[in-house]
This record gives sequence, structure tokens and C-alpha cells, in this order.
Amino acid sequence: MVNLLNSIIEPINGWIYYPILIILLLAIGLYFTIRTGFLQGRLFKESIRVVLEKPDKEGSVSSFQALMVSTASRVGTGNIVGVSTAICLGGYGAVFWMWIVAIIGGASAFIESTLAQIYKRRDKDGNSYGGPSYYIETALKNRTLGIIFSISLILTYAVGFNMLAAFNLQTAFKAYDFYKPNVTPWIIGIVLALVTAYCILGGGKRIIQFASTLVPIMGVIYIY
Repeated sequence: MVNLLNSIIEPINGWIYYPILIILLLAIGLYFTIRTGFLQGRLFKESIRVVLEKPDKEGSVSSFQALMVSTASRVGTGNIVGVSTAICLGGYGAVFWMWIVAIIGGASAFIESTLAQIYKRRDKDGNSYGGPSYYIETALKNRTLGIIFSISLILTYAVGFNMLAAFNLQTAFKAYDFYKPNVTPWIIGIVLALVTAYCILGGGKRIIQFASTLVPIMGVIYIY
């Protein structure tokens, strides 16, 4: 059964990933870059100023915290493994083209974040919530598509991103002498589950606080 599913999914995944996904991402990024007047460079100085400004109300989410949460949701195993793989296959020149694609994709990210701000909602306490599912429902007037996106996103993060990240994390410990195949993965899994539960059960603010602390540390570790 597994082999049958792989034989069906792998060709579809390969076809969608290349060339469809790459063409769409580059085309959309270029379109928004042109339509916004190359905001990636034009508003770069303003973006730095906004990130450093403090929130109007005490206890509110700052621009820096919002940036860290966004970074935490965007940067994952693929960014780290993908970069090293690209350099191995394409040499140092691959770094240049990754920079170019990242700059072009910045326009798409800006539009996505702008839509989230325009169509965000507020709860009874005045806290904001929203995202792609909400602006798909409101802007496109298609609740069904928003629900499909939400379910797909939950499954992708739960089964794809989180499980893959946890697997890669525990695999990294194989280089150490204390690694026991029948014990160490369980310990790491339990620790990750407890940390995840601590963040999720604490609500959005705890997730923001945790991400805004951890992401800069991971950035420094990644650089070195």
C-alpha cells in the first residue's frame, strides 16, 4: 500500500514542485515587485524603523515580535538543508541566485502580510487574529476554500514540518556517543512535546514570547 501511494504521490509532487511551483513563485514575485515599485529596496529603511518601534499599548505585540513569529513560521528544515544542498550542487554561485529569488519573493511576502492585516479580526479582548484562511474567506468570498486551506495547513505542519523537524533533530544526535536508538529518540520526542504543549497551551502571547526569544538565538547559531 505504501509503495503504491509513493508511486502515485512522488510523480505528482515532482511535477508540481518543478517546474510549476518555481515558475508561479517567480512570476508572482516579479509581478508584485513591479506593481509595488520594488518596495523591497524602496522601503527597506522604513522596514528597519518599523521593526525597532515600540507598541502603542503596554503588553501588545511589538513589530519585532511579529517579525520573529513570521520568521519562525517561514524558516525551517528546508531552508537549512536546501541551502547546503544548493551550494553542493551549484557551487557558490547558487548563493547569489538564492539572494535574487529571496529579494523577488519579498514582494509576495509583503502582499501576503498586508492582506492578513487588512482582513484581520479582533476578539472580545481586542486581540487580533487572522491569516490566509480569513482573507481567502473574506476577500474571495469563499468560505469552503478557506476551510480547505486551513485543513491542508494543519496537516502539512503536523505531519510534514513538525514531524520532519523532530526527526531531523533527533537524527543529529546520532553523532554523539550517548545516543541510544531505542531510548534517545523517545527522550527528545517527549521534550519537544512538552515544549510545544507549553507554548500552545499558553496561547498566542506565549508563542510570540517564545519565538521572539528563540529565533534570534537560532539565527546567531546558524550564522556561526
